[in-house]
Amino acid sequence: MDTNGLTTREILTFILAGGRGERLDPLTRDRTKPAVPFGGIYRIIDFTLSNCVNSGLRRIYVLTQYKSFSLQKHLLAGWNVLSNQLGEFIDIIPAQQRISADWYKGTADAIYQNLYAIYDCEPKLVLILAGDHIYKMDYQDMIRYHKKKKADMTVACIPVLKEHSAQFGVVEVDEENHIRGFQEKPQQPKTIPGNSNEIFASMGIYLFERDVLESELESDARCASEHDFGKNVIPQMLRNGKKIYVYNFVDEHKCPRYWRDIGTRDAYYQANMDLLKADSKIDIYDRSWPIRTFHEQYPPTHMMSIKSGTGTIVDSMISGGCLIAGGHVETSIVSPDVQIGDNASVKNSIIMEGVIVGAGAKIQNAIIDKEVKIPPRAQIGYNLELDAKRFVLTTSGIVIVAKKMMVPP
Repeated sequence: MDTNGLTTREILTFILAGGRGERLDPLTRDRTKPAVPFGGIYRIIDFTLSNCVNSGLRRIYVLTQYKSFSLQKHLLAGWNVLSNQLGEFIDIIPAQQRISADWYKGTADAIYQNLYAIYDCEPKLVLILAGDHIYKMDYQDMIRYHKKKKADMTVACIPVLKEHSAQFGVVEVDEENHIRGFQEKPQQPKTIPGNSNEIFASMGIYLFERDVLESELESDARCASEHDFGKNVIPQMLRNGKKIYVYNFVDEHKCPRYWRDIGTRDAYYQANMDLLKADSKIDIYDRSWPIRTFHEQYPPTHMMSIKSGTGTIVDSMISGGCLIAGGHVETSIVSPDVQIGDNASVKNSIIMEGVIVGAGAKIQNAIIDKEVKIPPRAQIGYNLELDAKRFVLTTSGIVIVAKKMMVPP
């Protein structure tokens, strides 16, 4: 029994992990967005799953749809950690067309098509999460708030400057954080009462009373809509007189906690770079809140000094199994089993698993996906006009080299 007066068996969690992730192309050409590698050794979904396990929530369904093979392999290899005998599970539910010939038409429809899973588990509360955000949250705090407010639904939000409103679903509230409306990426947003400079941005985290969720999903399914929680279900619930509150994701000083929706290439790059900051707002070294993942069996990283000089690492994260033979790595994240050759240079970059950087090659401001071979003396990130013809460039000029791509000399 936890401090909320509910056993873990009375809370059921769904993680939505079926998005196409088109804005992250080419990183999502072969994998769904939650399966994209992050921070050297992790996948994006590891942060949401770690939050669940660390919060004591251990009845979890992961809903998949597009390009899910890589994600399924990762979950089966790295997240088979719970006890079925104790009623705990992390189970994958692929889109099955159980109700009609349609795949998931929206976030609400994804849960509606899996109502049978709720009937089987008979929880009191249902927590719905996104599998493609980077943050650390104790969901028990949100559950306590939900129970205190006697809410039908609680939506986790984070304060954001109003000039960024076009990037988010914006939640309108009164002085008691009681939700009064929802705006999808508005140009003229409703601001937080008493704070004309900030909005409440929805984090895509929804906590429902089970009976309310079932009733509202049934009603939404009968309507012609996008079947989205923010756009459709919340307005419908407000019309039905339901009590919906915002859970404000701030620290003890009322400052917003770290949360990133890494739905774009530049956002993905920046969230990785955030890990390297001396004052990083997300601490992956916190032993009291471990971020779990699947680890391959690699030997230790080896820094080799050769005749031409000594390899160097500056302000970087280097994963296991790497061989750095006289190369230079600066402000970069290097995934496992990477080789960096003599006099090669890697700066301000993300290098994924199995990449080989040839002798004398130079890379800067780049994301190199898995198993790419960089020829000796090749350059990436130094001539963006040439790079744009060969690779993918982000809005801010970060070069992305697709998985297993043959890089010309």
